[in-house]
Amino acid sequence: MLSHVTSSSMRRRRYVWRLAAIPAAAMAVFISACGGDGSAQADTGAPATVTPNAKPSFITGSVGVKSYDGNTDDLLTAGLGKDGLAAAAPAFANPGAPTAAELRRNAIWTNYRAIVDVQAVGGYGSLYGPNVDAQGQTTTGQGKIAGSEYLAFADDGTGRRNVTVMAQVPDTFDTKNPCIISATSSGSRGIYGGIAVGEWGLKHNCAVAYTDKGTGAAPHDLDSDTVALIDGTRQSRATAGNLAHFAAQPGSSQTLASFTGTFPHRLAFKHAHSQQNPEASWGKNTLQAIQFTLWAINDKFGTGSADGTRQATFTPANVLVIASAISNGGGAAIAAAEQDTGRLIDGVAVGEPNVNIPPASGIVVQRGGVPVAASGKHLYDYTTIANVYQLCASQDASLQNAPYAAVPGQAAVNRCASLASKNKVTGAVLADRASAALLAMHNAGWESESDDLSASLSALEVSSSISVTYANAYSRAAVTDRLCNYSFASPGTGTNVPAPMPANSLAGLFSTGNGVPPTTSVTLMNDANPSGPLKDFASTSPSTNAADANVDGALCLRALFENSNQALMTGIGETYRTGNLGGKPAMIVHGRSDGLLPVNHTSRPYLGLNRKAEGNASKLSYIEVTNGQHFDGFIDVVPGYAARYVPMHVYLNRALDAVYANLRNSTPLPPSQVVRTTPRGGSNTALLGPQILPSNLPPIAGTPAPGDVIAVTGNSVNVPN
Repeated sequence: MLSHVTSSSMRRRRYVWRLAAIPAAAMAVFISACGGDGSAQADTGAPATVTPNAKPSFITGSVGVKSYDGNTDDLLTAGLGKDGLAAAAPAFANPGAPTAAELRRNAIWTNYRAIVDVQAVGGYGSLYGPNVDAQGQTTTGQGKIAGSEYLAFADDGTGRRNVTVMAQVPDTFDTKNPCIISATSSGSRGIYGGIAVGEWGLKHNCAVAYTDKGTGAAPHDLDSDTVALIDGTRQSRATAGNLAHFAAQPGSSQTLASFTGTFPHRLAFKHAHSQQNPEASWGKNTLQAIQFTLWAINDKFGTGSADGTRQATFTPANVLVIASAISNGGGAAIAAAEQDTGRLIDGVAVGEPNVNIPPASGIVVQRGGVPVAASGKHLYDYTTIANVYQLCASQDASLQNAPYAAVPGQAAVNRCASLASKNKVTGAVLADRASAALLAMHNAGWESESDDLSASLSALEVSSSISVTYANAYSRAAVTDRLCNYSFASPGTGTNVPAPMPANSLAGLFSTGNGVPPTTSVTLMNDANPSGPLKDFASTSPSTNAADANVDGALCLRALFENSNQALMTGIGETYRTGNLGGKPAMIVHGRSDGLLPVNHTSRPYLGLNRKAEGNASKLSYIEVTNGQHFDGFIDVVPGYAARYVPMHVYLNRALDAVYANLRNSTPLPPSQVVRTTPRGGSNTALLGPQILPSNLPPIAGTPAPGDVIAVTGNSVNVPN
């Protein structure tokens, strides 16, 4: 048998099936190349028939390949090392025209820090980080990893999709125990958006399959008519042609030139304005990234034939593949596992996934034996609810010591008054209105553990930015459509009105942006502001004549769902999951305090949907972590987070460890459970918390206490208090 096949009889049967499915000629090549143990051997010239390493058909253009020495530059840290990732951002020699290498370096710096807390007191460098090895031991090194990076577009030949796929193949790739993990980008980020997840794979001598899944941080600047290429450098749209990462297309009623004449200084972002509904293809994109990475492994390590060409030595039959990622990337990994008809994926390990279950699924979520107020809502449904109520809810008296409690200021007070005037909340005074808004959040499925996040998520415009982006994406709207009078632009200094994008900011946006404004000198604009377009959070609503952070826009976005807008609902319908993971061993970890992707609408009901779809064949384990929220990157950055929240990244790494051990050694996965962590404590207003200790982050139990077990009975998921 292959060297990495476990002793599990079920695992053996699966690989026998896989091997039997390989054509005889290809099998002969594989056996002769691998010497019977799965390891690549030098070509002996014996087999007359070979299976060439054919580039996947969805790669329509050229493939960029670069090798990194692990010293001056590397796969994981771009040469910065563990210390450099925690230090100040590396500078561009010429900020107006950064090189591709500089953009890559800064993209890795930005995206790594966006996913993890890089403060030593938060666990960086001791519990996780480049210098912590595959066994969890702290080393004195910088964690740089030598290897090759393959970069290409997956497209249908039109240049309209141009989904970026990337394979990182370390020089230490274990040819005798070959493995891949996928690390699809989180949020709306670009190709390096999953780099902190890919770290686990690189340390375990696996190749890593990345994709930006049709999103990305580099926009089309309509003023200059410039676009980004695959490496982040910019060209005119005409010069870039089909090589543009994203070039906006106009709507049916207005040209881009006409639109820019009326609404100057606007930018189009790929997730919002590609008119492709990228989420509908996130599973497909992840599978493509895995296929591309298999090709890259063979290009680097495959057996050479007599004529010097590489053979397809490494195949789905002999390479262990774990689909992983967090947030939107986690949802993409689950979608890929469900859609995996080619048997590419062996296991799944994801964190706080954006996963949506179909309406009327019949799944009931209970907490402590009592049905929760609401569960299983779609992302657009619950996010637009938050966009209406969360800002007002942040003013509830119980949240006066929450992070950023004072930041929303008068806009939050005005939002409460505007909601009262529209009969969305009750009460004659602020305290009663805020309490009613918080109750509306609870009734819509938010757990009380996420209440403290209301002010910071509102002040950072998280719910509004996601609502706007997804309204456009699901509706396949063009940038010229300006759904609900929103657009994206750079606010002028001291004015908050649309202004030309600063040249240096635009040049570096591939590296510094997150793909969903507000981000790096770009923000949401309320084009319906009475005095003219203005930054959304600072704007006035025409219906209230109040600076209430655009309640009119929030209600408009909400009405698209409540009124079942056809274009929107069609797009939403393309994003529901089936729950059928095909019996793959899988783990989901999710923070109970998550205020962005609430557990009642995501991981909890998905556990029930999976059990309903697979019955006793299900191998999904769900781990719910107390004091865990969505943004590890905010810990030790936003005052008050460090005192309350623990790093979920630690538990994602543990889930990957568990799934890997199950696949390699038949080690049982831990059952579904609540893991009860201990916050670090400290000041509610301090940036940095006390030093985190291993005792703050107890392990996932092999045999959880009865009061911690998450159980599924029939269509009911019961989570203990």
